[in-house]
Amino acid sequence: MHGFADRADAGRRLAALLEADPPPDAIVLGLPRGGVPVAAEVARALSAPLDVLVVRKVGVPWQPELAMGAVGEEGAAVRNPDVVRAAGVDEQTLRAAERRERAEVERRAGLFRDGRAPEPLAGRTALIVDDGIATGATVRAACAIARARGAARVVVAVPVAPPKALEELRGGSDPDADEVVCLEAPDGFMAVGMHYVDFRQTPDEEVVRLLAAAR
Repeated sequence: MHGFADRADAGRRLAALLEADPPPDAIVLGLPRGGVPVAAEVARALSAPLDVLVVRKVGVPWQPELAMGAVGEEGAAVRNPDVVRAAGVDEQTLRAAERRERAEVERRAGLFRDGRAPEPLAGRTALIVDDGIATGATVRAACAIARARGAARVVVAVPVAPPKALEELRGGSDPDADEVVCLEAPDGFMAVGMHYVDFRQTPDEEVVRLLAAAR
């Protein structure tokens, strides 16, 4: 089941695929925290700027790993109505959970950027990178932020994801992403961490270090 040694390995392999046809005028945007070590390898290989897009999953209160939506910078919000309905979460509970995660979005944005403004995206390609996709709520919120900031093109690149999530990102007349790049999309997908040998949590300090090194 393990496809990648760790996030850096996944990033190098993802970078090798992207180097074959690099997105034009790209800014690499890692989703903190776990997506940043992957994104750092991609940014290095493409000689592109590295920044973060701060997005937080909104989990079901009694099952936090199950995403009923996500919130992020620029007021972005995405809901997963199927999960909300199946879990029986009422609007008041959902809004309270979103408020809590918005507070964490603000805290992390301040910590990771240390007062700096986000990299300007207007007219450029936003290359959004995470360590994997589960439900897709978080990366969809990130796409909404990138478009709100004026990105000319939104590309999502991940090492692993379930086929259904990839279809949802690409599908419809108004897709979340203009292009989706993924190394592995197994039919029997269960969890992102199952595809890594080392899937230890990425600490805030590591994100700060990687961003500083890229600058």
